[in-house]
Amino acid sequence: MTKRLIDIDDGLLDQARTLTGATTIKETVNTSLREVINAELRRQHLARLVTGEGTDIANDEVTADAWR
Repeated sequence: MTKRLIDIDDGLLDQARTLTGATTIKETVNTSLREVINAELRRQHLARLVTGEGTDIANDEVTADAWR
């Protein structure tokens, strides 16, 4: 882990702390970063489900037995 000296908007930090339930600045920042990453991964997964990308759902041979 690397120490960094940065300016953080106090209002945003307070909102993030409230939303995440974190108790320290470090926990708030790390939890918020994790949540941003997880939200993007969920968005990508949803996009794959919507488009069917990477699935066999459009392959009639694969899905034929699923409807019986």
